[in-house]
Amino acid sequence: MRLEDQAAHPIDALMAQYASGQLSPALHGLVAAHLAIKPDNRNFVGALEELNAKELDGTASGVIRNRDSRLAAIFDAPSGSIRTQVAQDAIFPAPLADFIGHRLDSVPWRTVLPGIREFHVPHGDKAGGEASLLWIKPGRIMPAHTHDGAEVTLVLKGGFSDASGHYRRGDIAFADSDVDHRPRADEDEDCICFAVTDAPLRLTGPFGRIVQRLFGH
Repeated sequence: MRLEDQAAHPIDALMAQYASGQLSPALHGLVAAHLAIKPDNRNFVGALEELNAKELDGTASGVIRNRDSRLAAIFDAPSGSIRTQVAQDAIFPAPLADFIGHRLDSVPWRTVLPGIREFHVPHGDKAGGEASLLWIKPGRIMPAHTHDGAEVTLVLKGGFSDASGHYRRGDIAFADSDVDHRPRADEDEDCICFAVTDAPLRLTGPFGRIVQRLFGH
């Protein structure tokens, strides 16, 4: 999902795509978690889903080829091809915990910089972008960077600030190739975020090439 293809208000476009089932699994999990944490957009999404349902009601039905064999293939699929449901904890709402496949206390973090840990969430939809968890210690500043595509970030704990504003738990932040920023975690607690990107980030500050190797992008 590239921000340059979205409306003037990317949060509205993201909610609309969620309601119509057009998002990748990673972004679907991000929005579902946002809706679970904050009620702000629930009515908007509910109204969009009702409009989509009415549109489907007016659509002529068609014949599904090989219906029985397709259903059989779905039900016969090995359990390993579908993520096992993971109980939510205080940080990960259930939809996101299920996508990530971990509770917070079992995430296999790796340190990429002092005070900054990361976990690349493995998933089968590579076309849907890369999904990552970030754990940033209070007051830490991320390296200056921009993006070759879009980045959508959901705050799960604590908060951070950049040139575009201040974000706390449940907020969604957007960044693209027009944004060159250095997000800074709030001073009062650790910041944990879930981010989905459709292209690698590009570090722009001093020693960027060295840090780029540490990030592994």
